[in-house]
Amino acid sequence: MDHLKENAAPVSLPSLVEATSWGQLQGKDIKLYTLTNRRGSEVKLTNFGATVVSLRVPDRQGCLADIVLGYATPEAYLADEFYMGGVVGRYANRIAGKTVVVEGTAYELATRNGGYHLHGGSKGFNKHIFDSHGFERDHVSGVRFYLLSPHMDEGFPGELSFTVTYTFSDDNVLEVAYEATSDRATIVNFTQHSYFNLSGNPALAILDHQLHIHSSRYLPVNEMQVPVGVLAAVADTPFDFRQFHSIGERINSPDRQLELSGGYDHSYVLEPDQPGGLAHAATVWEEKTGRIMNVYTTEPAVHFYSGNFLADTIRGKDGIMYNKRSGFCLETQHFPDAPNHPHFPSTLLPAGERFSSKTVFAFSTR
Repeated sequence: MDHLKENAAPVSLPSLVEATSWGQLQGKDIKLYTLTNRRGSEVKLTNFGATVVSLRVPDRQGCLADIVLGYATPEAYLADEFYMGGVVGRYANRIAGKTVVVEGTAYELATRNGGYHLHGGSKGFNKHIFDSHGFERDHVSGVRFYLLSPHMDEGFPGELSFTVTYTFSDDNVLEVAYEATSDRATIVNFTQHSYFNLSGNPALAILDHQLHIHSSRYLPVNEMQVPVGVLAAVADTPFDFRQFHSIGERINSPDRQLELSGGYDHSYVLEPDQPGGLAHAATVWEEKTGRIMNVYTTEPAVHFYSGNFLADTIRGKDGIMYNKRSGFCLETQHFPDAPNHPHFPSTLLPAGERFSSKTVFAFSTR
């Protein structure tokens, strides 16, 4: 199941990128990019939040379906509260408290009422309009998105130059590459926040999806859903996905960690296959369609979220109402709350140094 195989034969289509106008927000043009590969699979991206709007890949019969949740208009993304499909920054996930110390200086961050910073603050990267351009090269089409985040944006120090590049290959591999530099020391933690439903029907819950997370340790959280600083063993807990289990198999177990989060909303510790290389983070299989998604990353963690806070008030694409657990997220990132735990991998970006990271979502069938 870990092999990147595709049952559908390639068709005679060029790999291409197409850009169209998708209206205006805040007086700026919103673009919608369509990347189509030689198999006919396609990804739609927008410069609002560098967001994945749709992702159509085949099932075992070769039938294409959209496997990510999203909205039909830019205005719906502007109103979205669930980070649907967007890039999260400057700092993905949570930081406890109102201040963060960077090289001896305390900075006050934008926080929620619970007393923690979440997903970049009041206006994270998913709510910004990026500069963008599409490109094509050998059997790969892509879009590069660029944002200049000013000094003290949401409380973070340094003027940050940020780029995220999506590419989509003929092998149905979606690659997300991040780069950033800052003129002052700062902290960064980026992720891609797509909600997946490999059935292609988001009216169905994802509880029957089979999940394998390549990790033996996870980060338990407190009442704020902030890590307590312990790297706990998954053995003999509902968090053990070292073998395939359905997402719903143990989600309602009488486990304090599941109760705190209303399901899975936890980070897993990853080990790269080679030093400095990609780690195989997870594999997800949807049995009825045969779709498989493998996730690889250079990041030290993957955060598994089972869509616990989605509500039936969310109207998505094609008028479908998204319910609790209509989608799941596998957010590759550094550890949440790393600035408050010196033994966690550092999220410090020194002035003038370059941050780079890569995550790969590879789709196949069985």
